[in-house]
Parts: sequence; structure tokens; C-alpha cells
Amino acid sequence: MTTVSLRLPESLIKEADKRARELRIPRAEYIRRAIVTLNNQLSTEQRRRRMMEVSRRVCGESMRVNAEFDVIEDAPDA
Repeated sequence: MTTVSLRLPESLIKEADKRARELRIPRAEYIRRAIVTLNNQLSTEQRRRRMMEVSRRVCGESMRVNAEFDVIEDAPDA
């Protein structure tokens, strides 16, 4: 495991210590869990954005194909 040193505001450390005590875990474990949670949230948000973009593209393509079918259906010689 790699060691990381960082500077944090005293208020943030106090809050982390308080929450860690409530959970009965060490401060380092609390901070690890916080990082994992944020990483998971960001991954979920990125996946949601990608899905929305793909959905928009598929929707546009679907509308184009539907318009082509409408032309065929309305053609007198179809």
C-alpha cells in the first residue's frame, strides 16, 4: 500500500475524525472509504453521460430511419 501525505483544513480533519469515531474505524479507513465513494460516484456519472450521448445519437438515427419508412409507406407504388 502506498503512503500519501496531504494537507487538509483543520475543520475537515475534525469532521473526518468525528465520523470515523462514529463508525468505529480509523481515520485512514474513513478517508479511504471517502475516496472510493467519490470515485464510484464519478464513474457512475461518466457512465450516465455516455449513455445519454449514445441515446441521443440512436434517437437521431432512429428518427431518420422512421422518416425513410414514412416515405416508402406513402409512396403510391410501394
